[in-house]
Amino acid sequence: MTSRRRRTRTRLTSVLVVLALAVGGYALHTAGIIAPDAEAAPASTSAPTGTDAPTIETEPGAPGTTRASRTDAPSATTATTATNATTATDADTDAATAATARAELAALPVKGKAPATGYDRVGDFGTAWLDVDRNGCDTRNDVLARDLSAITRQGPCRVLTGTLVSPYTGATIGFVRGETTSTLVQIDHVVALENAWRTGAQQLSQRERESLANDPANLFAVDQHSNAQKRSGDAATWLPADKSFRCTYIEHQVAVKTKYRLWVAPAEHDAMARILRTC
Repeated sequence: MTSRRRRTRTRLTSVLVVLALAVGGYALHTAGIIAPDAEAAPASTSAPTGTDAPTIETEPGAPGTTRASRTDAPSATTATTATNATTATDADTDAATAATARAELAALPVKGKAPATGYDRVGDFGTAWLDVDRNGCDTRNDVLARDLSAITRQGPCRVLTGTLVSPYTGATIGFVRGETTSTLVQIDHVVALENAWRTGAQQLSQRERESLANDPANLFAVDQHSNAQKRSGDAATWLPADKSFRCTYIEHQVAVKTKYRLWVAPAEHDAMARILRTC
């Protein structure tokens, strides 16, 4: 066999081999045994990471994200923590206020009450109600506006209607200004003026007594029954029916007596101390 014929046979054999491989590969691909490069690796079940993550855009007109779905919305744990922090802060404030009241009570003089001889509400403490803070409104309307909710007014001062939750009982009272209805809500002097007179106010100036009678710290809007029941009583003879308010009530009494240099009677002192020990 010549060399030329051998070369021809070799090339023919090579062509046949290549053709056979091609036909075999096609058959295997058709049968699904060999996958193309794009599908060779199984699809990942994990979310894309890094810069390959898809960007999701809100369709025009679609609802925006809700507060719950925002990344900056507080979680339930955060909200609970905030509530607990507020509660702890309130408790700390209450404890500090009670501690201050106990210290002030300890510093108040303790002695018997002076006679009520010569006591005159208007002559000694001024007409009810003055405008001692000179804001253009009398003290009664100031206190009604402070202590009532959902109030309506006539002009800048005159409170016509509102709702009171009496601090002394917890009862809700609808206030309507009128000859027969206004008295359902009354303004109580926490330190009654006659008690003040008998525990040192006789030594105050007229201006100081008028200030005491109109001091917001010494005034609460309350229900008519409680105010009538209390009259000029001190802590030894009368306390609010709502026990949860007694700490605040006594704290105000002590603060007022401290501010205006008054004293406390022995039984009054003991009643105040007993309440403050529970605060």
